[in-house]
Amino acid sequence: MSNSDQSPPSSSSSSSTTSPPPPPPPASSLAKPPRQLPLGLDSLASSARSLLTAPRRSPVTTLVAAFFLLALFMYGEDVRTLAELSIDDYLYPDAEFYNVSGLPPLLLPPPTCELSRGHWVFDNTSVPAYREKECTFLTKQVTCLANGRPDDLWQGWRVAGKRLMFVGDSLNRNQWESLVCLVQPILSEGRKKIVKRGSFRIFYAKEYRATLEFYWAPFLVESNSDNPNFHSIDTRIIRPDRIEAHAKNWKGVDYLIFNTYIWWMNTADMKVRRPDSRDWSEHDEVPRIEVYGRVFKTWSDWLEQNVDPAKTSVFFMTISPLHNSPEMWGNPNGVRCVKETLPVLNYTEPLDLNHDMRMYDLVANVAKNMKRVPVTLIDITRMSDYRKDAHTGLYTFRQGKLLTPKQKAEPKKYSDCIHWCLPGVPDVWNQILYTRILSKSSPHPSLPPQ
Repeated sequence: MSNSDQSPPSSSSSSSTTSPPPPPPPASSLAKPPRQLPLGLDSLASSARSLLTAPRRSPVTTLVAAFFLLALFMYGEDVRTLAELSIDDYLYPDAEFYNVSGLPPLLLPPPTCELSRGHWVFDNTSVPAYREKECTFLTKQVTCLANGRPDDLWQGWRVAGKRLMFVGDSLNRNQWESLVCLVQPILSEGRKKIVKRGSFRIFYAKEYRATLEFYWAPFLVESNSDNPNFHSIDTRIIRPDRIEAHAKNWKGVDYLIFNTYIWWMNTADMKVRRPDSRDWSEHDEVPRIEVYGRVFKTWSDWLEQNVDPAKTSVFFMTISPLHNSPEMWGNPNGVRCVKETLPVLNYTEPLDLNHDMRMYDLVANVAKNMKRVPVTLIDITRMSDYRKDAHTGLYTFRQGKLLTPKQKAEPKKYSDCIHWCLPGVPDVWNQILYTRILSKSSPHPSLPPQ
C-alpha cells in the first residue's frame, strides 16, 4: 500500500449535513492597498534582501530569500510550492547568484516572538502565493481544485552546494511540496528538476547549487514501513533502538527538518521488534508513549554524536492535526472535515482535537535538553488546529486514482482529513520555518522585543 493511503484513526462522527455557503469575507479584510505585505512580511522582505548580500551566504537560504523578494514585491502572485528531494548529481559549477547591493540591514523578529500564535485572516490579494495549476511539481494527492473541490476559500487564509532536507512522513512531504512550489518560479526553465530515488525525493535548483529534499522515515527509526511505496498500515513494527540505516543519509545536510506523529496514532500500543530477533514476526506490544520516548532517545543521541552544529541547523515540526471529529468544533452532524469551507473562527479558547500532548511535551523536553546540538521546535499545532477547512478531504487520490463517485459517497471511510490542499496551510508553516532559518543565518542581531 502506498504511503499516500494513510488511514486516519477511527472517528465516531455521524452522517453529514450540507453546510450553508460561507459568508463573503468582510470588505475591510479585502480592501488592501497595492504592495502592502501581510503579517509583517515587509520586515521579512528586508531580511531576504539583506541575506542575499551576506558574505558567506548559503545557496539554500539565498534561494529562499530570492524567492521571497520576487514574490512579495510582485503582489504575492506567481509563487509556487516545494516538492521532495533526492541526492544525485548535486553540485553545479555554474551557479548564478542574484547581485543585490546597497540593501538595508537584516531585520528579523526576535527569537522570543511566537510566530504560531495569532488569528487566521482572509486575504485574497497576496494569498495564495502560487496557483495550483502553475506548479507542475505538485502530486495529485494534494491538488484539490484539479480533483474537483468546488471552493477555493481555504487558499486565502494566512497567518554553494547546500542541502535542506525534510525527514519524516507524508505530512513532511506535504510541507516539502509546498516549499518546492514556493521556490521554483524564480528558477530558469531547464535549471530545475525533481529526482525520485528510493526513500528520497530531491528538487535540484541548479542556479544555486542547492537541493530541497524529502527523505521517507515515518518513525525516524527503522521499521517494516521504510519502503515509501509499499508498506502496511495494520502491521507496522518498529525498531526504536535502530536508526543508522536512515541516519547515514542525513549526514552533512545543512538544514534538517524532522517530524513524526500521525503514524503513531492508530493504536495505543506499538509493535516493537525484539532486539535479537531474526525477522519482524518476533515482536512485542509496548505502550505508545514509552516507545516514543525510546525513539527520541535514539534520535537525540545520534544528533549529538553525528551533527556539527556549526554546519547543520536542526528543526522539528510539531503535531499536524487531523480533523476527524466535527463535534469538537460544534458540528455534531458533520462527517470528518467533509463540506467544511471555513476555519474555526472562535479563538476564545484552544480547539481540543484530542492530540496526544504527552508526545508533544516529550519532543519539547528533548529539544530543550539537547546539550551540543540545538533543536528548534517549529510549533504549528495550535494554528493548524483551526483549519478544518483546508484538508484534501474527498478531493484527493487513493492508491493512485482519483476517488470515484461511489467512494465519495462514503466520506467517513474515504475522506482524507490528514493531508493539506496546496496551496494552503503548509505554505504558512514554511514562512515560519523560513524566518527561523534567517534568524540562525543572520550576521546581524535580531530586533529587540517591542
